[in-house]
Amino acid sequence: MQVLKRSGKSSGAFIAFIAAVVLTLPVSAHAADDPTPGSSKGGSPGPAAPADVKITTELPVKITVKNKSEQTTVTAKVKNSGSKDSGPITLSVVGFDGMRITGVEGCMPIPEARLPQGSNSGFACVIDNLAAGKDRSYQVAATFDLQKTGKICLPVTVGTSEKLIWQQGPVPFGASQPTPNAPDTPLLLGTENVPFGPQKPPAAELPRTGPPDGTLPLALAALALLVIGGTGIWWTTRSER
Repeated sequence: MQVLKRSGKSSGAFIAFIAAVVLTLPVSAHAADDPTPGSSKGGSPGPAAPADVKITTELPVKITVKNKSEQTTVTAKVKNSGSKDSGPITLSVVGFDGMRITGVEGCMPIPEARLPQGSNSGFACVIDNLAAGKDRSYQVAATFDLQKTGKICLPVTVGTSEKLIWQQGPVPFGASQPTPNAPDTPLLLGTENVPFGPQKPPAAELPRTGPPDGTLPLALAALALLVIGGTGIWWTTRSER
């Protein structure tokens, strides 16, 4: 199983900053049940999942996108169904393709250089502890380009480390029957979106000059590592099964 993961050494100062800022923000996460049914579809435990702490996440089975503004809201829930408290954990909310995460209450944006490969946006929510049998819900603001497909991913790691204990997604939201003339478009979890509306033309391909295929991407990757100073976080993704 390929999971969303990070490798390499993270900047201690950066992690400390994120933890300090998030923990001092007003508490906007809540434990109340959301009226929309939730689902852990597309989720599975990570290699660092402890035996007595059963961490899972849930996404609503249905969301609604405003056709004019392309705005939507999502409730992301993290649960501890185990028999012991979780201790410090971090929930991340990451957007892919046509789905862009614009805000998560009480959480900090993930810097662009540290986003998972292929993603366009993300927020990190540091949780000091999640007691056994408890859950927390986070209100997520997002946009969804209905001319594209869109996915969301919820990885959970131990503390501010890179040890993955759970990951949901990247799982798609979508509509199999678009409603371009309606004010809103309902999207279902686990459904690939069927784009509608005027399709954006593909970018014109520039004349190829310089090194052969494969050389330039590797060179750019090496340059990125140098710019980040060796503290970059590399992620890989898996498709929904």
